[in-house]
Formats: sequence, structure tokens, C-alpha cells
Amino acid sequence: PSAGDKHTGRAHAAELQEHTAHSSVGLEEVVLVIQSQRNSYHAHRGGQSKVKILQQAAELGQGVPVVLLLHELSEYEGDWSILPVFPLLSATYGQSASWFFFIEEETSVTLPALLQVLHRYPVQEEWFLGKCLHDNEASIIHHYAFSEDPSSFSYPDPAAGWALSTPLLQRLAERIQHEHLKSDFTIDLKHEIALYIWEEGNGPKLTAVPEFCTETGDNCATTFTTYLPNCGDPVSKKDVFVAVKTCQKFHSERVPVVKATWEKDAGYLEYYSDVTDASIPTISLGVPNTERGHCGKTFAILRRFLSKAVPKADWLLIVDDDTLISLPRLQRLLRCYDPKEAVSLGEKYGYSLVQNGYSYTTGGGGMVLSRVAVSRLVSSGCSCYSDDAPDDMVLGRCFTSLGVPITHSPLFHQV
Repeated sequence: PSAGDKHTGRAHAAELQEHTAHSSVGLEEVVLVIQSQRNSYHAHRGGQSKVKILQQAAELGQGVPVVLLLHELSEYEGDWSILPVFPLLSATYGQSASWFFFIEEETSVTLPALLQVLHRYPVQEEWFLGKCLHDNEASIIHHYAFSEDPSSFSYPDPAAGWALSTPLLQRLAERIQHEHLKSDFTIDLKHEIALYIWEEGNGPKLTAVPEFCTETGDNCATTFTTYLPNCGDPVSKKDVFVAVKTCQKFHSERVPVVKATWEKDAGYLEYYSDVTDASIPTISLGVPNTERGHCGKTFAILRRFLSKAVPKADWLLIVDDDTLISLPRLQRLLRCYDPKEAVSLGEKYGYSLVQNGYSYTTGGGGMVLSRVAVSRLVSSGCSCYSDDAPDDMVLGRCFTSLGVPITHSPLFHQV
């Protein structure tokens, strides 16, 4: 995706000059929702962000906004997909708030500049505001939407923050309670929210706000730091056990790519296949290869990770034989997480989240599990309903039933 055209943003700002005379919005009419997560590291970062915003508001002395941590709004793990919380937000704050502003844990907000932006838009109308992204070409993760002209549809960059006026949020809250979503899957949240709001032309499109920024610039109301925080020295390469899933037909095609690129950065690494091949070497786990899901193979890997057959490590990384990964970056990221907690980390997808479904880490981008998480899963008795069941979805369902949060990082990606 690329950023929205600056020229159109300026043109739109000029268009809105006529609205600037209407009554101003106070901070007490703004609800900021920090898209925090249940994992202890992310809950802490979200909490720090909340404190900073409230301190800034106190220093300004222009009222106090409502600042919410998304993971605290209810017990439901699927709240991360935003749509399920609209009814709660509408019922709780619909009468007192004029704007709902959604930001990431690492998004910084300058409150006076944010108010200045919001003053431009009449609060009695429906508005969807953000930094515009669009696809340069049709994308599989967006189900090839707008394939004839992919750049015609804009969706918000969540790192820059995005806003909904109260009339729009209230209408969306009503819709969610009375109609089913077209897809059961949540894959790319920012795009799917924009599609839901647009409602095939019946709802508003995203309005470009140049002051919603990801990099520092003039007049920015928001800026963003990084998705790869510095939490200290990287964990040792021997703290990460790497399991590569392969099969005989890819031994000569895919495995050489792994060996030529990132294998050298691994402390411990094993290739798991349907046959033993000493030249790689691969290990057969006694599970025949399946064309679809690889649940049987993955659960055999989990059991092996806990056994004395492999060196003891804090973290298990499970990847496919066509996954490319930077292990040094992963080691740096893992320093942020406590291996004594049950951690499941990767790119988070969802299944049937508006109807009390479950979340899962999509396998193609790599799945990282702490030893504690693997141990809890294996000892729970949760298992595959067949060897060719989708392993990532079964793991997600199991972890959800065990109360282990699925933690999202955009540093993992399945194309």
C-alpha cells in the first residue's frame, strides 16, 4: 500500500474551511481507544500510552478525554477486531462523546493538534477519518477487491490513528447487532473495517487527514515510533528452537533456499518431513504428508519440542519451508516477552469473531510459542480432529479455550 495523495488531502482541507465556524469540540467529547493486547508486555505498553495521554490532557487544562485500553473493554478475546466493541462503545459513550479515535500502542498523540483536526468536521455528520493507504495492485489478502482499479479504495493506516464521528459509530453498532458479516474471516483488519464502513457505497469513504502521520512532520496530530521496540539485548540464538515443516516434493526446491538464506542464523533447527533424507537432514515424525492442513505434523513437533530428543529452549518457532525470516530481528523482538508466560505470537487472524469465534496465528508467517504455551497445550489434551486439519486454526481454538491470548505483531506476514 502507498500513502494517500497529499494534494487531495490539501484540496479536501480547503473544501472544509466553510465548516470551521461550527461549535468546537472539547477533549471531554473525545474517546481514545488504544488497540492494546492482553499479553503482559503489550498491556504494559498500552497502559503507559494511556498515562501519557492523560498527563498531557492535565497539563493542557482543556478537559479530560476518555482513554480506553481495548483489551480491558470486555473478557472477549475477539475485541481486537474492533467491530464487536462498537455496540459497547455506543451504549456507554454515545450520548457524551462526539468522536472515537483509535490508535496503536506506539502511536503518539498531540491533543491540541488532534482537536484542531476534529474541529474541521461537523460532529452531527458521519465521518471516517485517517491516513489513506491503497493497494497499487489487486491483493489476495484483500480478496482481489477493486481489482479493476485497486487504488480507488482507501483504508486507514492504523499506526497514524483513525477516527469515527459518533453518528457513524452509532449506526455501525446497530448494523453489527442485526446483520451477519459477508466473511467469517478477519485477515487484514484495517481493510475490512474500511469495507464494512463503506458498505458498497452506502456509507462514507475514508477522508484523508494529512495531520494523521506516521513520521514526524509539520502540524502532525499523531506520529508513530516502531513495531520493533528496543527491549534490551536480543535473546540468545540458543533460546529459539526452529522447526521447518517440509515434505519430499519440496526437498530440492524449497529447502535449498532456506539453507542459502536464513538457516545460518539458527542456533537449533530441524527439518520435519514425511520421509527421512540424510542429505538435508530431515526427520520423519511418522505423520504422512497432507495436501491441506498439517495439524498432525505440527502436534508431533510440539510433542518433540517438549521431549529430551531436542535441546531445551524457551521458544519454539514453527515455519513452512517457503517462509523467509530474519532470526536476528526475531531474537530482538522476543526480548520484550516473558518466556515464563504462555505466549503465542505472530500475525493474528480471526474466525467468526462477531459471533464469539476465535483468533489464531496464521501459519505461513511463522508461529512463535513459549515453552509454557506448548506445555499447556499438549497437557490439555486438545488435539487435531484429523491429520489434515488446518494446524494454525486448531492451535488458535485450543489456546482460546485455555485462555492463552493470541498476540499480534505486524512484523510477521503471510502473503
